[in-house]
Amino acid sequence: MPPPQVGVVTMQPRTLALRTELPGRVEALRVAQVRARVNGVVLKRLFTEGSDVKAGQPLFQIDPAPYQAALDAAQATLAKAQANRAMATELATRYKPLAEAKAISAQEYINAESARRQAEADVAAGEAAVKTARLNLAYARVTAPIGGRIGRAAVTEGALVSAAEGTLLATIQQVGTVYVNFTQPNTEVLRLRRALADKRLRQVGNGAAEVRVVLDDGSEMSRPGKLLFTDLSVDPTSGQVTLRAEVPNPDGLLLPGQYVRVRLAQAELPQALTVPQQAVTRGNQGDTVLVVGPDNKPQPRTIRLGAAQGNDWIVLEGLAAGERVIVEGFQKMMVPGAPVNPVPWTPRAASGVNGAASGAAPAAAASSGHKS
Repeated sequence: MPPPQVGVVTMQPRTLALRTELPGRVEALRVAQVRARVNGVVLKRLFTEGSDVKAGQPLFQIDPAPYQAALDAAQATLAKAQANRAMATELATRYKPLAEAKAISAQEYINAESARRQAEADVAAGEAAVKTARLNLAYARVTAPIGGRIGRAAVTEGALVSAAEGTLLATIQQVGTVYVNFTQPNTEVLRLRRALADKRLRQVGNGAAEVRVVLDDGSEMSRPGKLLFTDLSVDPTSGQVTLRAEVPNPDGLLLPGQYVRVRLAQAELPQALTVPQQAVTRGNQGDTVLVVGPDNKPQPRTIRLGAAQGNDWIVLEGLAAGERVIVEGFQKMMVPGAPVNPVPWTPRAASGVNGAASGAAPAAAASSGHKS
């Protein structure tokens, strides 16, 4: 019988980002609560709930009639004050040369000058009253303070709103880019920092780690985010360190308050070896793989594994670059230690019938190892 054909992978060192997957919660980049700034009855709602609005876009119309009347009264008072100022100014101008010629008493000129100044003060007060009335009239038309996505209206047409109570009308949230807040155990942070200090790991990027967000259906968002900061304090009750990431959200898949999974690449292994998980047999005596040795004879090898990266294990000890590890074809090796015919293994080949059969043996061994 010819030697059985088995699929093997050759150990090749590669740069591998060290990722940690953590639960997180989405938070809007900016949140603005739209509140009433004047008293009145809401006449109209000028937006569609759940739509995107722009800064300055009209949202509500509060009854402007009393504020228009107040503006008209303020303008009339201002006009009266301006007329009095003109008369007082003319009188003071005529009295000045007469007072210098002592044709009138000094007190009469002082009274005329005082009346002029009072008239100017009345004009300034009238102008301020007009500005206030115009502001109140403008506040009757409620506009969006920021651009973003607006939620449902908190009031309906006919509702009486109050400026003193600051009646909430609606909430706008910017979700084109969102924050994802999550926590990480302090022990993990310390471990990574020690590894970086010992030069066993090197930092990814220029001080900003890459962050990937995984949705509820298991899919990963195409655009990565970036780590903004690490909280300098540790929660004394849980021993967790707070982290925040900024994630692009152009399609609106992430909603404020949503729970997601965060894959954080804080550092990278410059010379990492990985093996497919189906090539590893896990048991009480340790983790083992079959390595194709001299004369193409398989030999068991005990290894030490690190974290999982996708469908692979990171190999910490036990394998060297260039060695060939058997991934599929276990069921064909009827005689232990007999020569085999190694061929390159690919994940596509492993998804076939042979791959499924070959993965069954390590899976079974792994299950028995954990149960025992």
